[in-house]
Amino acid sequence: MTLDKLPPPPAPAAPPRGRGAGTSLAVPSAPVPGPATGPAARKQRLRRRLERLIGVAATEGNLLTPLRNGDEIFPAMLAAIQGAAHTIDMMTFVYWRGAIARDFAAALAARSRAGVRVRLLLDGFGARQIEQELLDDMDDAGVQVAWFRKPVWLSPFKQNHRCHRKVLLVDEHTAFTGGVGIAEEWCGDASGPGEWRDTHVQVRGPAVDGLAAAFAQNWAECHDELYDDRDRFITHEQPGDAVVQVVRGSASIGWQDMQTLVRVMLTSAQERFRLATAYFAPDPYFIGLLCATARRGVTVEILLPGPYTDQRACRLAGQHHYGTLLAAGVRILQYQPTMMHAKIITVDGVASLIGSTNFNRRSLEHDEEVMLAVLDESFTGRLDADYDADLLRSEAVDPERWRRRPVLQRAGEAAVRPIRRFL
Repeated sequence: MTLDKLPPPPAPAAPPRGRGAGTSLAVPSAPVPGPATGPAARKQRLRRRLERLIGVAATEGNLLTPLRNGDEIFPAMLAAIQGAAHTIDMMTFVYWRGAIARDFAAALAARSRAGVRVRLLLDGFGARQIEQELLDDMDDAGVQVAWFRKPVWLSPFKQNHRCHRKVLLVDEHTAFTGGVGIAEEWCGDASGPGEWRDTHVQVRGPAVDGLAAAFAQNWAECHDELYDDRDRFITHEQPGDAVVQVVRGSASIGWQDMQTLVRVMLTSAQERFRLATAYFAPDPYFIGLLCATARRGVTVEILLPGPYTDQRACRLAGQHHYGTLLAAGVRILQYQPTMMHAKIITVDGVASLIGSTNFNRRSLEHDEEVMLAVLDESFTGRLDADYDADLLRSEAVDPERWRRRPVLQRAGEAAVRPIRRFL
């Protein structure tokens, strides 16, 4: 079958290779039953689907502040660190070089010298570029630095499963998560190729405990001491109105919670499903689900990197599916000014996902990830407004032009086929 023809109507599909063997995963071809009432009813229905199917209770009374690009994200994170009085827990996949890397190391070291318990968890692959001088300074200051699965110590199986979570916890009451790493690439306001476009979120309220659990889960693998007498295990206030479910993705055999999360959001959408992701290379099941969602009348928009990307193989793997998606009515847009690195989903103006997970098999199947499922019109509206602004700086993929793409482009798509499941 060529990419520029519609696929046959969705039929029961096999699960992704190596996932949920023996389980039939039918791609829905009709909306999920349920009364199409107001936003409150939609949120409650979606909340109960997520709670029952994932088995993690949502919490009420959360206050979420979206932060757009490094100019907003880094000052907020550094201010929280500098104001810490008891504990700081931080985990990140990327910790590279540059002034911002030095700023974070200096801030963490300063609070440790002031008596704050500071723990830093770095992925053994993603953070390998960190300067040794920064590690030495933090160690001298008493910062507890742990490495998640350094490749040299691991079997090939474990090396493929990385900690891609980004979480900062301060004094147990304030947390940050999203797509940002600690590197110069995230500084600025996405004004040019050297300033990546991304979104982070500051969290206050009971949902902070879910992000703390994400940190603890990975810290426990790397360190003997899970908590100490500086952990107060506080009772959270409820400073806002957002309902939030914290979903953790971890590598194992079988269908994953992160896949269930995305699946529920797609099948629950009634009017609009929006996705922004840095890396788009899903398996055929999720391609079929995106197409089925569009065919039942939902507006489906996918915002992806344009001319600037740091993972060209992954981009080619996703482009293999463009023809199928476009034929089903999915709108694909490519962000032009710089690398699009945000990981956001919004549904019907009432619900959103934000965190570390991309729409590729690596995120959904292989890596440690964390996402916030947020049921709140105000927060979702802020994300949709940013999405609208990003669309003004993007170009839509034209179906006719895509059908006529060069042979060299098609050859590149075919060349990455053997490694798609690792991208």
